[in-house]
Amino acid sequence: MPSRRWQLAVKHAGDRVAAGVLLLLLSPAFAVIGLLVWLEDGRPIFFRQDRVGRYGRRFLIWKFRTMVVEADRLLDKEGRVHGDGRITRAGRFLRLTSLDELPQLINVIRGEMSFIGPRPGLKEHYDRYTAAQKRRYDMRPGVTGLAQVNGRNTLPWSRRIAYDLEYIDEFSLWQDVKILAKTIAIVATGKNLVLDRNPELVDDLPPSRDSGGR
Repeated sequence: MPSRRWQLAVKHAGDRVAAGVLLLLLSPAFAVIGLLVWLEDGRPIFFRQDRVGRYGRRFLIWKFRTMVVEADRLLDKEGRVHGDGRITRAGRFLRLTSLDELPQLINVIRGEMSFIGPRPGLKEHYDRYTAAQKRRYDMRPGVTGLAQVNGRNTLPWSRRIAYDLEYIDEFSLWQDVKILAKTIAIVATGKNLVLDRNPELVDDLPPSRDSGGR
């Protein structure tokens, strides 16, 4: 079997080449999606958010905007969602088809992400991980990954991290091919899709040390 280092080199080179080709081929789709977002809810077209990548480095993840501007104002005092008023009509379609994730091709070209890997973590979660859980940052984050094909956003965070660590420990290009195939099937069916946030159902991480145990 080829060495892990050789397979990672092939993976990262292939990521950038494939992302460049897809970005070129899908440029008409980018224009159409951008127009849909703009016609319904104006600017900005893209949503960018601070995320944690490989070795804990911060970067901005790119997505098409699917929520109304300043959507967090519609959360209650506990940060919970009531109804679906935060998501635009175009945004609902983009989330159901996962087309909102297409701009992450930019992150892949920049070397901040890979097609397959642990999903990039939220910065507010980083200090809540144990030392063992932080190993999920030993590889570049992915557009999709092992956790996404085994439950997606219905999984508690600790279970997602366990899948991420399993992926890192057992990494191979063949495993990436299988995850990609499963991702296509899941996107086609919309299985285990959560349209809006659901932290009260899946956030089982311990509180941050800075939170004073709250």
